Amino acid sequence: MENQADCQRRQAIREENRNLRYLRFLVDLALMEIRAGRISLEQAALIVENVRRQALKLFPGKETAFDIIYRPRFQRAITETFKLH
Repeated sequence: MENQADCQRRQAIREENRNLRYLRFLVDLALMEIRAGRISLEQAALIVENVRRQALKLFPGKETAFDIIYRPRFQRAITETFKLH
């Protein structure tokens, strides 16, 4: 029979996976919006900060992880879209 600790651990893993899927969805949606070219550079920067803020709500204390994993993708999309080379 499954004990309480195993059940709680599985629930925590499910919640973390759900949060990760949601964050990936937000990042993909934001990247599509930026690459569509219908917004200004300032609006693109605001979108990135909003996604970062949401990521930190989902995963508190993971600022460095966001900056390492997602910031370069956003920067590349902004650079390519707004021809900032």
